[in-house]
Amino acid sequence: MWIGKNRKARVTYGFDEIALVPGAVTINPQEVDITFSIPKKDGGRIQLDIPILASAMDGVVDVRFAKEMGRLGGLAVLNLEGIQTRYDNSEEILDEILKSNKEQVTALLQKLYQKPVQEQLIAQRIREIKESGAIAAVSSIPQKAELYGRIAAEAGVDIFVIQSTVSTVRHISSEYKSLNLKQFCDEMPSPVIVGNTVSYEVTLEMMECGVAGVLIGVGPGAACTSRGVLGLGVPQVTATVDCAAARNAYYKKSGRYIPIITDGGMSKGGDVCKALACGADAVMVGSAFARATEAPGRGDHWGMATPHANLPRGTRIHVGTTGRLEQILFGPAEVDDGSQNLVGAITTCMGNVGAANIREFQEIEIIIAPSIKTEGKLFQTIQSVGMGSK
Repeated sequence: MWIGKNRKARVTYGFDEIALVPGAVTINPQEVDITFSIPKKDGGRIQLDIPILASAMDGVVDVRFAKEMGRLGGLAVLNLEGIQTRYDNSEEILDEILKSNKEQVTALLQKLYQKPVQEQLIAQRIREIKESGAIAAVSSIPQKAELYGRIAAEAGVDIFVIQSTVSTVRHISSEYKSLNLKQFCDEMPSPVIVGNTVSYEVTLEMMECGVAGVLIGVGPGAACTSRGVLGLGVPQVTATVDCAAARNAYYKKSGRYIPIITDGGMSKGGDVCKALACGADAVMVGSAFARATEAPGRGDHWGMATPHANLPRGTRIHVGTTGRLEQILFGPAEVDDGSQNLVGAITTCMGNVGAANIREFQEIEIIIAPSIKTEGKLFQTIQSVGMGSK
């Protein structure tokens, strides 16, 4: 569409602007397959019972949370740039963060995150997660990936995630050495997942480097402010569809199926269902899990870039504590806004559209429906309940 003289822009869509169309055949929700797998170098796969990952955020994932997420069939990613690897006494540091008022918290986070990461804590946290039998997954920024990747590999990490606000294969810098993604993927013994991106071209280039998965999304997270601070971002529906097209093209060309994981912008079951239907193989969720009693933030949640020393791109938000992690994933739901029993939402939706597995779910009919959340919901909106909740 034209946005002015000699300048065009395309229309893009987010979760609130689409709906999924019920199928002509329905399936018992108990009989659909929602398993998710990540390819390994030896040709095997790391299998998860549910297609849900917990975001590498300090208010969401610590060792205890990662163990519980693993027990429940999902995967939690521990942030190697975070509180858990900078401080032995992480509980005391979290207390300090949670007691700080909103005017002071960003400056406090900037101060607390200035302490160097302790390399021995990287190995220790990985070993602690693995002791429970859970899959150990950790996250690093590209600039630290080689160092932390080596330490993590020696500690027996199962999955290594490289994450930044915007990730590309071709990063130009005269101040520091850019990560050679292909070389890194070749040398790491564990699968490497990379993010974040929102485009067909970058997703394709990443897959050609040998990654085991790509994270999709720039700025949609509840605690992220990148879209306001930088003006960057593509709504998650369009981003997921575009990157799914790259995955499919790469699979057709190479025979290797590399999953994409929609990351951020999903706090309710309906959003998760829409992400999967738009082409995601799994989703990465933060704020919904920050509400769990097991979450280290105890109802508070902050973005990974919140403590950035020069240009914070996140904030601390209060999401409250609503139930155990198991309840948020599997129910029974005791709230009416769709933020609990995420797995039940997925299986029920798949049953209603007639999708027996995630791949079939990715092929269902989707409609543009900007009134889908408000049609007939006047009383819910006025009373701030159900779909009118904020």
